[in-house]
Amino acid sequence: MLVGNSFVGLLMTVMSFSGLVFFFESDNRKIEELKLIFWVCMMLVSLLRLVDASYWKFKLSSTPFSPNPVIVRFAIGVFATGSLWGLYSVVLYSSMSELEVASTMVVLSAMAGGAGTVLSPKKELVIFYCTVLLVPMSYCALLDKTGNFFMLGTLGMVYWVGISLSAFRYHQFFISTLHLKERNNNLVKQMSIERSQTDKINQLLIASNEKLDESNANLEAEVERRTQELFRLSNRDPLTNLLNRNGFLKHLNDLLETTKVLQNSLAVLFIDLDGFKQVNDSLGHKIGDLVLVEIANRLRNYSEKNHLARWGGDEFVAVIPYATVDTAKAVAHAMRSGVTIPINANDNQVTLDATIGIAMCPEHGDVAVDLIQQADLTMYDQKRKQRGTVGVFNETLHAEIKREQRLCERLRSAIDNGELCLFYQPIIDVTTGHVSSIEALLRWTCDGEIISPDIFIPLAERSGLMPEIGTWVLNRALIDLSHWDFAEPLCMSVNVSITQLIDDGFVKVLDSALNSTGISPQRLYLEVTESVFANNADLVTQRLHELVERDIKISIDDFGTGYSSLHRLQSMPFDFIKIDRSFVQNTSEESDTIIRATLLMAREFRCKTIAEGIETEAQRAHLAALGSDYLQGYYYAKPMSASDFISWYNKNY
Repeated sequence: MLVGNSFVGLLMTVMSFSGLVFFFESDNRKIEELKLIFWVCMMLVSLLRLVDASYWKFKLSSTPFSPNPVIVRFAIGVFATGSLWGLYSVVLYSSMSELEVASTMVVLSAMAGGAGTVLSPKKELVIFYCTVLLVPMSYCALLDKTGNFFMLGTLGMVYWVGISLSAFRYHQFFISTLHLKERNNNLVKQMSIERSQTDKINQLLIASNEKLDESNANLEAEVERRTQELFRLSNRDPLTNLLNRNGFLKHLNDLLETTKVLQNSLAVLFIDLDGFKQVNDSLGHKIGDLVLVEIANRLRNYSEKNHLARWGGDEFVAVIPYATVDTAKAVAHAMRSGVTIPINANDNQVTLDATIGIAMCPEHGDVAVDLIQQADLTMYDQKRKQRGTVGVFNETLHAEIKREQRLCERLRSAIDNGELCLFYQPIIDVTTGHVSSIEALLRWTCDGEIISPDIFIPLAERSGLMPEIGTWVLNRALIDLSHWDFAEPLCMSVNVSITQLIDDGFVKVLDSALNSTGISPQRLYLEVTESVFANNADLVTQRLHELVERDIKISIDDFGTGYSSLHRLQSMPFDFIKIDRSFVQNTSEESDTIIRATLLMAREFRCKTIAEGIETEAQRAHLAALGSDYLQGYYYAKPMSASDFISWYNKNY
């Protein structure tokens, strides 16, 4: 049996070893030479074993002989082959790529698995051959410094143990088979006497075979079940049972191929829930999961099977085959309507909305990842403009996003490239008519183009550059102020964003700027918008008190246009309220009412008011008559460079 099975084993050894040597090439010439040496040795050993096996097979068919020499020579061949496999895997392990390591382990495992049955007549040969094939390579993988093959090494050791245990069972089965064969021979000799007993034994053998077939069938069914379970786990979201990213991308690629062949259209929808974060924050993740499951069930009503996926968090993606733009928008609005229906989750009523972006194939592209990204960007743009809406991707949006990305990249190096500068606009004391303070206004020139602060300030906020840019602005403004030698000392007003204010290093930066320029803290006004009160209120309050303790003045900018709260204002220290230009330039009675209320509030809080956006004599007179303490606007002067401001000041004062 050992000799008879050796031909197939030798063929598999030659093919597998040659595949590993010649399929995976190395740039290292020495490694290639070493591989070739191993290959030559393996081929010689295989050839000798083939000749030996052919000799014994021919001799077996002609004359009887003792089996001991056959077993000894066969064992020597097995030892030689196994040793070459083990040496090859250990010696060349460090030079193998990840794919080569995995392939080598697979080949060794397959060879070891085959040996478990072929060599079963001699269990010692099985143990040696499987050990020398699997253990060295697995040991190297377990000790690999990168840790990339730890699991592969573990599986190799487990597989070695399994094969070793199976070898004993196969050996016992082989011995039992030999005994059974001998017994059958005896029964044949006694057939005439014990015919009935022979039939009974044959029936027992048939029953055993049937049980073995049944066991094999059950094993195949279990393998199929586990295969399906692995596919489900790798392609399904465990919470909603929708497709996950991996599964959806596979399905979308198949649909795109069909769409190309049939020359049809297809729509991809990117759905983001509005208000879901508040659900998790206020009600907890358990309620949040219940809400996500309910939303998934509702969205299923508007899409075919496997056409909907949970992309991550509170984001979903859907595909609509054979859809036009109008069809896609109609489905998107229907989905949004389904989302907005109140949800009952453990006695908690939750109401959400959804913002949806749409990308079309082939109009906007035919690559799955690109279409999803375009739909995502469209959703993001819609969310910035107005939550709870539906938008369709277009080239204008694409151009805007590309421009925004380019500006964002350029903004990162704007300070180093000297593209930022400060302009200054005076703030006039209504009583004296003199300049009381000046406001520092940031300007950016990129490739000769003047970029509006309305564009680059939000970019800096979103990209996390505001603390760095804010530090530069603060230092530049105080340096310029320290260089001005006017008859009356002026104060400097600098805008501070929420990201700067809550940054742990802000106060340290501020102290450093004041110390290095020698500017008194009383001459520095920091302007914050009232929107800073909406987030991190406790930290903002603490930071403002730290500034006031240093005698720095606080001014609330754009008052009345954002987050307003009298209760919050009571806890916030501030010295000035700036009346937004939108109220100044609006001549309606409603605007005057707001201005009067702001002035009254300022007096109650014992702080001063600054009206910005003064452009005409009528506006100046009107705001002065209403009782504003300070005025600012084009009527007095436009924002100017530092040198132009010096000239303007010397000319007018």
